Amino acid sequence: MPKVKTEKKSRIHHEVQKQGIVFNKDFGQHILKNPLVITTMLEKAALRATDVVLEIGPGTGNMTVRMLERAKKVIACEIDTRLAAELQKRVQATPLQPKLQVLIGDFLKAELPFFDLCIANVPYQISSPLIFKLLLHRPLFRCAVLMFQREFAQRLVAKPGDKLYCRLSVNTQLLARVDMLMKVGKNNFKPPPKVESSVVRLEPKNPPPPVNFTEWDGLTRIAFLRKNKTLAATFKVNSVMEMLEKNYKLYRSLRNEPLEENFNIQEKIIGILDEQGMGQSRARSMDIDEFMRLLLAFNSAGIHFN
Repeated sequence: MPKVKTEKKSRIHHEVQKQGIVFNKDFGQHILKNPLVITTMLEKAALRATDVVLEIGPGTGNMTVRMLERAKKVIACEIDTRLAAELQKRVQATPLQPKLQVLIGDFLKAELPFFDLCIANVPYQISSPLIFKLLLHRPLFRCAVLMFQREFAQRLVAKPGDKLYCRLSVNTQLLARVDMLMKVGKNNFKPPPKVESSVVRLEPKNPPPPVNFTEWDGLTRIAFLRKNKTLAATFKVNSVMEMLEKNYKLYRSLRNEPLEENFNIQEKIIGILDEQGMGQSRARSMDIDEFMRLLLAFNSAGIHFN
């Protein structure tokens, strides 16, 4: 009995090996092989029988098959045509086949269809752009349960003042509630990655915050250039001043308004920071409300970040 069980568990990997398929680390192909981790991820997503699920990087389909058994439909986005074919072959001529839709190509370039949930063992090298592609997708999905490199996951949930708090933290938490669910050791994957992993749950804020995300991202990009420096020092960097001056002059021009007499962009920016009491603030310890207030003050004065 134990022998049969072992063969069943690893059957898909033997099939892949027999076909000469080698996992491509350039695509972040580390196949999640522990069924208990898969079960926990599905439970934390609260998967329903009526749900359409998006999976990014299904690999050989260990998690895909489990989702197909529970969901209405699974849309699997796979960049590797070899693994996409293997996944389709795995469900061929079974009741699960009609419930699977495979999108072959780069997820970051794909036009996403409607989905209720996203559950995935994410290719780690696309983690950051993947998150924002998901969170800016409309209509909003219910939640995402995603596997990330552990330090990346820790950055997602970091709070103001934490060592790992960064632009990724504040941008993600602007758009979603983020919870750390569990740690996953490297031996749960085949081949094992070099780093430890963690599973995170993202729940998009609904309604979304009343902010232009491109403007917000421009502000946080500048603020976190040197997160330990004061905002006054960060905004005095020549390249930052030049960019904001160019944007301000364009803003005035589009409104057919002349520049103020004796206009000086540095004085204007430092003046706004001082008015908000933030000249001596540091990005590492600022929360979402403070960034929101600062962005509103800049935009109200005609200072834009895109």
